[in-house]
Amino acid sequence: MALIGDANLQYRSTKGGGVKLDMPENFIQDIITEDLKEGKNGGKVQTRFPPEPNGYLHIGHAKSICLNFGLAEANGGLCNLRFDDTNPTKEDIEYVESIKEDVRWLGFDWDDRCYYASDYFDRLYEFAIQLIKAGKAYVCDLSPQEIKEYRGTLTEPGKESPYRNRSVEENLDLFRRMRAGEFPDGSRTLRAKIDMASPNLNMRDPVLYRIVHAPHHRTGDKWCIYPMYDFAHPLSDALEQITHSICTLEFADHRPLYDWIIENVDFSDVGPIKPKQIEFARLNLSHTVMSKRKLRLLVERGYVSGWDDPRMPTIAGLRRRGYTPEAIRNFCERIGVARRNSVVDIAFLEHCVREDLNRRAPRIMAVLRPLRVVIDNYPEGQVEWLEAENNPENPDMGTRRVPFSKVLYIEREDFMEDPPKKFFRLAPGREVRLKNAYIIKCDRVVKDQRTGQVTELHCTYDPETKSGSPGAGRKVKVTIHWVSAAHAIEAEVRLYDHLFRSENPDELEDFIADLNPNSLERLTSCMVEPSITGASAGNRYQFLRQGYFCVDPDSSAGKLVFNRIVTLRDEWAKMAGSSDK
Repeated sequence: MALIGDANLQYRSTKGGGVKLDMPENFIQDIITEDLKEGKNGGKVQTRFPPEPNGYLHIGHAKSICLNFGLAEANGGLCNLRFDDTNPTKEDIEYVESIKEDVRWLGFDWDDRCYYASDYFDRLYEFAIQLIKAGKAYVCDLSPQEIKEYRGTLTEPGKESPYRNRSVEENLDLFRRMRAGEFPDGSRTLRAKIDMASPNLNMRDPVLYRIVHAPHHRTGDKWCIYPMYDFAHPLSDALEQITHSICTLEFADHRPLYDWIIENVDFSDVGPIKPKQIEFARLNLSHTVMSKRKLRLLVERGYVSGWDDPRMPTIAGLRRRGYTPEAIRNFCERIGVARRNSVVDIAFLEHCVREDLNRRAPRIMAVLRPLRVVIDNYPEGQVEWLEAENNPENPDMGTRRVPFSKVLYIEREDFMEDPPKKFFRLAPGREVRLKNAYIIKCDRVVKDQRTGQVTELHCTYDPETKSGSPGAGRKVKVTIHWVSAAHAIEAEVRLYDHLFRSENPDELEDFIADLNPNSLERLTSCMVEPSITGASAGNRYQFLRQGYFCVDPDSSAGKLVFNRIVTLRDEWAKMAGSSDK
């Protein structure tokens, strides 16, 4: 057995030489199965996907979406969409709408269960009053820096705030005045009274509310105090009667605080279910960063064209590049649910995309770096319409007609004037077969007199080698693709590579310095066969011998723009197939 990259995904060779995936166990499903067996929560399963609307979702969120919605569906339950919108200075309605679009695009629906933490601001305030009256929360006048200093370290206990023992009456008065807007930002907080000597720093009197005089995208200027995530999240789960609150591993140290809040706040009027937090390993992908803060930096500093730049790991970027939701869901299922963090090789994600597109994408011929070819013995003005398969992997997709004429374009790299020994494509005096057409022979080369660059080839064709003709079976070493010059559609093609050079840029001190300067190459004079006419944004194709491509929204009536989704070369399959240990 061997791991693919560092992913929790294993493979082994089958007797036939293929590769069989050993799907990892889903320990969260095991927990839910046991809870159902024991009759917990009245046999109910309720999950939620709780994004913060402070940026666009990325492929790591896709894993969480698939997990939360998938577990609910698999166990006859429901999954809510809930925006944890507790920080008005970083949130925006643009992010809310983009998140909804991404979840729907991945194939999931929350029906009428779209909620916001801001829906519960009144209840959360009441819960804070509860804690104050119970002597379990107090208003603290320490500054943020002083709170940090009083907190202690991993090896030293913290010091109690000098305001920790205020009376209940004074705390109630100060907290109500905080809400009324009497105090400036940062001057006071509401803190839980737990244990300043706790080995878990999150339990050393954590802040529950802070003062922020900023309008909220949903509540406007109603509030100038806002709950902290660690306070709002468990209580929002409780108000929605979530049974299994599934979080990533960075929240494992926060679980004691989650449980403390659930145990110390009375929400029995809502229902009997007390949510249980379960942590799983977040998805880390090689050659990219998965931090919204870092992704926002790339956008704001102009290193990428926006959140939906096809080089970005955002769902919007992957969608624009041409990834399919089916491929992403398949990828998320196959990497499994782990208990420890790891890095998944991006080659496996690309492998899943190829697998999906192999059956669904029609084949067409596109010449990315054109070299003009004149067939001297082909009749002037004649056009033949040749039949070509749309997808040999899916015969139901039928065939199309491709025009053949006297002047063609081939790939510049398919010709060499002085080829090395193992170059079998076109060269002076050599023959190749044109896909779905004839065998041609290069007779003469035309060059630019100033630069010496080859500008045109003159060839002859063998009319007996057309498909269906007696000479169609004549063998040559190589078949190349081509496009009729008179019928070609000019297009721009954008070739994408990894955004970062290193395998794990997240670990670098300066991840910006690791940006790949060759992550985007624009080819502006590509030639595509005319069957592409009428293509619209989002249409996907396999360009023969080139890779999979998608029509970009930048396309116009005057010119199509294509993004390369993935190349045909499958590094992951090659790596998996090379080992059976």
